[in-house]
Amino acid sequence: MRLSLCLIAALLAAPAFAERLTLDRIQADPALSGPGVRNLRVSPDGEHITFLRGRDDNQFQLDLWEFNTKDKTTRRLVDSKVLVPNESISLEEKARRERARTASLSGILNYSWSPDGKQLLVPIAGDLYLVEAAHPDKARKVASGNVADPKISPKGRYVSFIRNQNIVVIDLTTGKEKQLTHDGKGTVHNGEAEFVAQEEMGQRTGYYWAPDDSAVTYKRFDEAPVPVVRRFEIFADRTDVVEQRYPAAGDANVIAELFIVSPVSGAPRKVDIGANKDIYLVRADWSGDSKTLVYQRQSRDQKTLDLIAVDASSLKQRTLLTETSKTWVSISDDLRFLKNQNAFLWSSERSGRNHLYLYGMDGKLLSTVSSGEWGIDNVQAVDEKTGRVFVSSNRDNVVDKQIYALALDGSLADKPLRITKADGWHEANFARNGEVFVDTFSDPSTPPQVSIRSADGAMVGWVEQNELNDKHPYGKYKADMLPTEFGTIKANDGQTLYYSMIKPANFNPEKRYPVFLYTYGGPHAQQVTRKWDNQFYQYMAQQGYVVFRLDNRGSSRRERQFTDVIYKELGKHEVEDQVTGIDWLAKQSFVDAKRVGVFGWSYGGFMTLRLLSAASDKIAMGVSVAPVTDWSLYDTHYTEQFVGATPKSDPTAYANSGVFAHLDGLKSPLLLVHGMADDNVLFTNTTKLIDSLVNRNIKFELMTYPGAKHGISSRAGQRHVYSTIEAFFRKHIGDKADGS
Repeated sequence: MRLSLCLIAALLAAPAFAERLTLDRIQADPALSGPGVRNLRVSPDGEHITFLRGRDDNQFQLDLWEFNTKDKTTRRLVDSKVLVPNESISLEEKARRERARTASLSGILNYSWSPDGKQLLVPIAGDLYLVEAAHPDKARKVASGNVADPKISPKGRYVSFIRNQNIVVIDLTTGKEKQLTHDGKGTVHNGEAEFVAQEEMGQRTGYYWAPDDSAVTYKRFDEAPVPVVRRFEIFADRTDVVEQRYPAAGDANVIAELFIVSPVSGAPRKVDIGANKDIYLVRADWSGDSKTLVYQRQSRDQKTLDLIAVDASSLKQRTLLTETSKTWVSISDDLRFLKNQNAFLWSSERSGRNHLYLYGMDGKLLSTVSSGEWGIDNVQAVDEKTGRVFVSSNRDNVVDKQIYALALDGSLADKPLRITKADGWHEANFARNGEVFVDTFSDPSTPPQVSIRSADGAMVGWVEQNELNDKHPYGKYKADMLPTEFGTIKANDGQTLYYSMIKPANFNPEKRYPVFLYTYGGPHAQQVTRKWDNQFYQYMAQQGYVVFRLDNRGSSRRERQFTDVIYKELGKHEVEDQVTGIDWLAKQSFVDAKRVGVFGWSYGGFMTLRLLSAASDKIAMGVSVAPVTDWSLYDTHYTEQFVGATPKSDPTAYANSGVFAHLDGLKSPLLLVHGMADDNVLFTNTTKLIDSLVNRNIKFELMTYPGAKHGISSRAGQRHVYSTIEAFFRKHIGDKADGS
């Protein structure tokens, strides 16, 4: 009897059994990451932290929230459902969201503070509202009709936006609306970024205000030279024929021009950007005193980038500096003009690492702000009072992101002060003066936590602690959370490759487990990071797989020696590195080398095909989603940057960098997946692959998604595609993957 009572007491005291993750739960509400925040902003007075947050009943419907730093309260400022109960967006807006990777979101996707901190500019569903910060229930519609890229001018006198391919301003002192450009129609666009600029150059706008509100400089482009691609978008109940001007590798790009216009007179003045029209106009900006316009011009082969200053009064020009490379010159957003000095900050990879430099407006180098065997990610803020510039970097650990302080005079160039302390991943949003910042921190076991920090990193307060306790959406699953291990492997030439690994549930070192290898593999990306992750990888580990990722040559946040090796031969070195990782896995006692599967999306889909073609003897199966198969079908800026030529100038490079020259080696089972309305990696990539596989009598399985774009981003689509991927793994290598 005593034993029974003790047993009952023990059972009552024991915690409830944890639940296992399911694919349905990963896609359901509320978000497993907790009440996440997006688009953090610090108000001009530093007293308010604003952000976008998904709703409890729909994590993809975003509302505008505020955290008050004085009374430490959080409230919803603007309810998107109240502002616009039934949202409907234009085809142009849908395309913009696809470029910005926000196609799955609705509600309020962006906003901005007025310079005096009294109002917020809120666009939603093509309309534009001004919201009083003190009385957010007083939202005033100021513009409507497919409004895009809205801004409040730096001094706050104007609201500007793009409508029907023209720039429009509203004078807030009079309420009068004025159209600044008038020829935008058909193939001519004013104040916008063209397709490849949005997709590949991180260019989200095509117009820029002078700091004193005196002028706007804007890009005008004509896309008439760009070939029209007739693309089929196949939906469940119809097929639309879309004529899209798509500049595939080797094709003509848009013809870009640069203008300056006064919001008062409305008279545009053309800036001469050179006789060669076959260039990229990648950035434009203004000096702090509004006297100088500065623009960046990149050559078509992307081996040269000029930073050019234009006197706003006379339009006389001078080249401040020129960056060159034997492969490609990277584009950044690190240009910063100092207000109290006649100088600017500029980042460059000329040393082999991305470092920061201070230049005078005469183009002379004043100081090397950072140096050494590390590199910055980007500039976060400048505090001219203290002579500090804040940057993000992985200086202390390649898989981390930390915030550091450097001195404008270069005295801390190789010994920056680390501001953030916890190992892991920190995303920072600084106040304009650099005196305070919002720190969003996570690691593989900590969902994103948002805190306010002083410039030295000291805690001021929580915006969202997001503690992973029993009340957290992930709380019931945390007991089964599996740790992520990080390590390094040496490539065949001695380069260091970083990997992450999650061992299966109920791991037994005496057992041999199948491998779920996820790869992206392409440039501009890093997969092995010490931050909160996609829970699909946790799910697969809980199904009994060793989940493995490795960053191969070409991956970002490394030295140029590491990235440049892919030039002119995409897929070769990336595949070699991934195979090195597979060989390393095969030597581990707990890995079943005969049951290694690979999955990748986009460039990762391309990598999956190349890996199966090169190493079907080592890879048992693969899933390729939305793959590029023929680089001559992909866009100019990206493709020519890395293949280093056009299809006509170097057909061998294109043949070797694609998949078709290698397909005879593909022997393992393949699942091919693609959205049937993809306007990024065109569906033609997959139809061409299907034809080639059929002609070679190579068997494969196919899953296509009617109406889906590149991300297959609908909730139903995401749930289905990931369950399809999991089922294919289980079918071919997962029969014994029970983790028991």
